[in-house]
Amino acid sequence: MPEVIKNLINSISYLPWIWEKSATKLAFFLLNANQNYIENFSENLKNLKENIWFCKSCNSICDKNKETCNICNNQNRNKNLIAVVEEYLDLLTIEETWWFNWVYHVLWWAISPINWVFIWDLKFEELFSKIVDSEEKIELILATNPNIEWEATASYITEEIEKRKIKYKTKITRLSRWLSSWYIEYADNITLVNAFKERKEV
Repeated sequence: MPEVIKNLINSISYLPWIWEKSATKLAFFLLNANQNYIENFSENLKNLKENIWFCKSCNSICDKNKETCNICNNQNRNKNLIAVVEEYLDLLTIEETWWFNWVYHVLWWAISPINWVFIWDLKFEELFSKIVDSEEKIELILATNPNIEWEATASYITEEIEKRKIKYKTKITRLSRWLSSWYIEYADNITLVNAFKERKEV
């Protein structure tokens, strides 16, 4: 097998949920694909890193020519309700329910020392600043996945709000037991909507 194909297979195999056999099939699909498709595909990969920015308000992603994302720019959104999520994919999953009109704060991971993810690696300070700067009481909806890392993250947020003496400006809620065995990304709409509607105050 030519080295260039081996290298491509190795690169594709690095992607999550792609095994070597699938990577090989994808490599040969690309080998036989139309040249225009290959050039567009290559350009899209390049643009992925060059033309994506992080929203200055919620830390989700947006086009490079925008400072804030479409959700944060939407005046109909309730800025006093902030759903704290781990990943952008969680945000997308929640938005697909078409049920809620709050805004978000994306941390881009959860506290996990075993994976070398520490408090200072995440976007906590921006979250606490929103509470401090707000003229009204903020509800933080800890939209956490059912795992140890997110329990540690939720505990840190709760404890830090107490420590910073901003509890009086904050209502902290957690998702109900509807989501106890599901990750947000994989939950069906009914389960997700009920988990949010029946959220409990911490």
